[in-house]
Amino acid sequence: MEIHWVNGQYREDNRIFDSQFEVYEWTDSLYQDFSHRFFREENVGYATPDAKVIDCLTELIPQWAEYTNVNVTLHRDKIEVDGKDLYRIWISYSR
Repeated sequence: MEIHWVNGQYREDNRIFDSQFEVYEWTDSLYQDFSHRFFREENVGYATPDAKVIDCLTELIPQWAEYTNVNVTLHRDKIEVDGKDLYRIWISYSR
């Protein structure tokens, strides 16, 4: 399965946020990165060292998908890269 990872283009991608408000503001700003791929039915994901961001995206992505009238399956995992935890979330389509 090919996944388009939207992280890597923003300086905030590797940030650990201090407050839940900052987390929500950041994750909500990722809506465009996800939604324009919904319409093309591309698998899209995001990776971050901040588990709070993944938790927030777990709530927001289904809302975004419903708003754009698409059905997606949500996946999450945690991997280790260079001795540090990296949390990932991505969507796939049931075809």
